Amino acid sequence: MLRWLIAILILANLAAFAAISGVFGPTPASGMRVSHPLNRQIHPERLTVRPILASESLDVPLVGGPIAEPPVAASSLVQ
Repeated sequence: MLRWLIAILILANLAAFAAISGVFGPTPASGMRVSHPLNRQIHPERLTVRPILASESLDVPLVGGPIAEPPVAASSLVQ
């Protein structure tokens, strides 16, 4: 029983070594196969960062301003 287990483990190790060495084809970590995504990369030297003005944003709340009423109508529960 133990001999079969050792034989199976040796075969599994050989298969793993063959897969890592590239017998079954290139590994996914070996790099990209097509160059199309390389043409669409964003170049960080071309990006500019600027602050958002209050007039450009609708989601920025005004700190210290009045709280808007929620658009949900509420009523008391009848017992």
